Amino acid sequence: MSVAFLTACNGAADLNKAPVPLGDFSLKHNIAVAPKAVKGPLSREVTKEQLTKALTDATAERFGRYNGSRDYHFGMSVEGYVLAQPGIPLVFAPKSILIVNLTVWDDAKNRKLNEKPHQITVFESFDQGPVVGSGYTKSAEEQLKNLSQNAAKSIESYLVKQNKEQGWFSAGPGTGAPVAEQPNG
Repeated sequence: MSVAFLTACNGAADLNKAPVPLGDFSLKHNIAVAPKAVKGPLSREVTKEQLTKALTDATAERFGRYNGSRDYHFGMSVEGYVLAQPGIPLVFAPKSILIVNLTVWDDAKNRKLNEKPHQITVFESFDQGPVVGSGYTKSAEEQLKNLSQNAAKSIESYLVKQNKEQGWFSAGPGTGAPVAEQPNG
């Protein structure tokens, strides 16, 4: 199992810009489930439906910008979350966390690109400053949207890395060129 972390800036901050190059990629199916999602200690309550909808919405928002000719599918499983509640400033300012497992499926090759799910752990954006937790300034829905946008950005970063190193959406590792269709016969 591999793990990626994303903190720092808001995962949606770059959505008004052109997407980073990802080869011949188009997201066809964007599926999130949360059958075993664990609510962390002191977390606000959200439903499994809210978890999966926030993640699929943020993923669609980010990957709907790609229009390659090859279809890929995401299988995402929310493994755990913490949506911070108000704490005591300077003493206890809890931060929100989302843990997601990702599997990428190549439609044309009819196989998974990553045999083991890639685990992504994201924290809320630090736009409130280091003292005040988001429990004071955001609703549970706003926290979940922020975490989901950070997760989608982390997925994009993972795919860019895999494309560069493994040639997932291109002719080969490091080429960045689209895969050419092979003639039949």
